[in-house]
Amino acid sequence: MSDFTNNELRRLDLTILLVFLGLLRHRKASQVAAQLAITQSAVSHALKRLREVFSDELFLRRPHGMEPTAVALALEAPITVAVESLRRAVAGQESFDPRSAEGVVRLAAFDAELVTLVPELIRTFSARAPGLRIIARAIGRRDALDAIAAGELDLALGYFWNLSDAFIKEDLFEQDFLVVGTKKHRLAEKLSLDAYLDHPHILVSPGGDLRGIVDEILESKGLKRRVIAALPLFLPALAAVRATNALATVPRRIASSYAKAFQLTTAEAPLAVRSFSIAAIRHRRDEHNPMHLWLCSELHRISRS
Repeated sequence: MSDFTNNELRRLDLTILLVFLGLLRHRKASQVAAQLAITQSAVSHALKRLREVFSDELFLRRPHGMEPTAVALALEAPITVAVESLRRAVAGQESFDPRSAEGVVRLAAFDAELVTLVPELIRTFSARAPGLRIIARAIGRRDALDAIAAGELDLALGYFWNLSDAFIKEDLFEQDFLVVGTKKHRLAEKLSLDAYLDHPHILVSPGGDLRGIVDEILESKGLKRRVIAALPLFLPALAAVRATNALATVPRRIASSYAKAFQLTTAEAPLAVRSFSIAAIRHRRDEHNPMHLWLCSELHRISRS
C-alpha cells in the first residue's frame, strides 16, 4: 500500500469507508446495512471494492461474524481519522455546552476508580451538566476496550498498557501504595519491614490469586508474607482489615479517602512498590468529540484535587 496511487484512491468513496468501519465495529453485514440504511447487497459490493483496492481479504467469514485481518486492523486508525476529519469539515466546528447537554455517558472502571473518581464526576454532572447521566460498568481491560471499539462505551478508567493506535490514552495521575491496619496496630509513619511481615495480609485480587506484585517483590528478596484472604474489591478488603488483625497494601487514593471511614490507620509501605498510571481511554474516532474533551478535562481537574 506504500505506492497507493490517485487512480486507486478515487475508487474509495465515503460509503465504502463507512462500511469498512461498520464491519470493524459490528462484525456483521446485516447490522452495518441497518446502521447505514443500505442493503446487504450494497455492503457486499462495498467489501468487494475494498478487497480489490487493498489487495487483502480484510474480513474473514467466521461462525460468530466477520473477523478482521491484520491489514484491516492496521487500517482502522488512519481510516477513522480520515472519516472523522471529513465529518468535522462538513459539519463545522461542534460546540458543547454542559449546561444544556443531554444524554448518557457510559464508563468502564473497577472499584478503585469507581470510589475515587466517579463520585466526584457525578457531583460535577449534577452541578454543571444536569442533563447528563452516568452508567458505569465494572468489566475487565480487554472487555472494556472491545466495548469502546464497538461504540458501547465512551471511555474506560484504570491502568492500561500496550494500546493499539485505535485508542487515545489520557494519563490522569500516578498511583502508588499505602499500608492500612486497625488503630490497635499503631502503625508507625515509617513501618518496618519486619513489622510488616509479622502480620497476616489481605490481598485485593480481581482474578482470585493469592499473590500479587508485593509478593513478587518479597520473593525477589527471599522473603514471604502470609496472605490469609484474597478479595476482588478494595472496600471489602478495608472492611476485612477492620475485622481482623491483618494489614492490606492498597492504592494511596483508596487509603487516603476511605481509611478513616473504616477506622483504619495508614503507613508508608516498607518496600518499594512501583507506581502505575491511571488513565482515561477513548477511541480515536472521538479524538475531537467536544463532549469527550470536556469529560476528560473534568477528569483531569478531579485527579488534581
